[in-house]
Amino acid sequence: MSNLTIFTEFILLGLPADPHTQALLFVLFLVMYLLTLLGNLVMILVIRVDSHLHTPMYFFLGHLSFLDMCFSSVTMPKMLHNFLSQEKSISVWGCITQSFFFLLSGCSEASLLSAMAYDRYAAICHPLLYTVVMNRPLCTVMVSTSWLVGFLNSLVNNLFICKLHFCGSNIISHFSCELPSLFPLSCTDPIANKLLLSGSSAFLGLLTLPLILFSYSRIISAILSISSSRGQGKAFSTCSSHLIVVLLFYGTALFRYISPPSGSLFEQVVSIQYSVITSLLNPLIYSLKNQEVKMALQKMLKQKMFSSAKGISLWYSVREWGEGIFRNRNTF
Repeated sequence: MSNLTIFTEFILLGLPADPHTQALLFVLFLVMYLLTLLGNLVMILVIRVDSHLHTPMYFFLGHLSFLDMCFSSVTMPKMLHNFLSQEKSISVWGCITQSFFFLLSGCSEASLLSAMAYDRYAAICHPLLYTVVMNRPLCTVMVSTSWLVGFLNSLVNNLFICKLHFCGSNIISHFSCELPSLFPLSCTDPIANKLLLSGSSAFLGLLTLPLILFSYSRIISAILSISSSRGQGKAFSTCSSHLIVVLLFYGTALFRYISPPSGSLFEQVVSIQYSVITSLLNPLIYSLKNQEVKMALQKMLKQKMFSSAKGISLWYSVREWGEGIFRNRNTF
């Protein structure tokens, strides 16, 4: 230990690419990031503006959109900066801060997806009692619990990472400061941190996955018991979007945190899937497969176009009135 130098910053290598490819990747990920922010922001605005969407399902969806904006904003700005910068450094405390908010957003989203699965179960399996079971206080508690679970999980893991000393190599073969990528750089034994992260991830999985599996097993059973094919299709369309999101998010995230870190390109692609791609696709999946959202979006766009046309018409009327006064003044 006495011969090792403890450093104060890391180097994020990011995606391996030559300078010309990095410029192309910058444009690609910038477009993806802007579309992620725009898509999720539009979803939030549509849900807040349209009173027909003030239901438990869209209450959860609005919070999911906000979480997706936070999730992508934790890593994407620094990633975009590194594409154009020669110095790809980040301070140790900046790295720990990024890992805190990354784990907070990811764990909160995993918990929220389980709450949304239970909401779909209540809507399909108990439609007559849906408004009674999924009341506003319960929905608020479920969302608050999702944030609390994510906060506590992230806080405990990042408090323990502060006890490690980083020395020797300070190069992270990744585009972000995820905890599994930091452990190999520690010159103190990180076995306690690895066990804590594995245990908290397993606890989160045991807390959320059984609820999702139970909900969808009952949902599939209820759909199959519907006699008409039209009714089956309508029931399945209400939960298929959420099922797609769950498979995309859980499949890649579990693979990343269960397998040992390798720093390979495939590992980075998997991280991009659940931290960037899923946040981009969520508003598209829920809007393209949901007639209510599409109708609400069309209604909002028509109102905006009508307001714009009305404003332009008013401006031309004022202009003509002013020109008329000017002409009359010249006549006198």
